Formats: sequence, structure tokens, C-alpha cells
Amino acid sequence: MSQIKEITPQQVEDKINNNDDFTIIDVREDEEVSQGMVPNAKHIRLGDVPEKIESLPKDQEYVMICRSGRRSMNAAEFMKERGFENVQNMEGGMLKWQGELVF
Repeated sequence: MSQIKEITPQQVEDKINNNDDFTIIDVREDEEVSQGMVPNAKHIRLGDVPEKIESLPKDQEYVMICRSGRRSMNAAEFMKERGFENVQNMEGGMLKWQGELVF
């Protein structure tokens, strides 16, 4: 069983609206991201996560997002194994996202 906490899309939207200090990482491919992203999300394709997370601070809070929640869970587990303590996965991914999209 995964040790990654899941966060609902509504909770993510609330955190954005509250200006909480956290980083959203969208691990979808370029063509998926072109259909819209969660506001303030940082795009790091799943295949690029191993090299790109090297430059991220480990003491921050991260919410991982993909289309359905499976790839982002893999990315979250990978980050946790690399010493990132505060990583969550948005359950249901973009399929469940009801909020604003940025292009």
C-alpha cells in the first residue's frame, strides 16, 4: 500500500484560493498539458521527473497531478523515495478537476 496521501481536486483548489505555499507538479505529456493546466502548476513530464526534481527544495509541499492520478502517484512515490517528505497525489487527476484551467 502506498504511503502517499491523496488530496481531492476541491482541496487543491481551496489551497490555491487560500494562497497556501505549495507547488503543483503536472507530470502529463506536452499534448495533454496543451488542453489546460491547473493554475500555478509547474509542468515536468513524468519521464523528466528524475532529473528535474534534483533542483527542487525537499522541504516544500508538493501536489502531483496527471490525467487520472496513476502517473502522478508513481511520480509522488519516486519523490518520496528520494527524500521529499511532503508529497501528495491529486486523486482522480485532471479528469476530476472542476476548477479553472490555464493555457
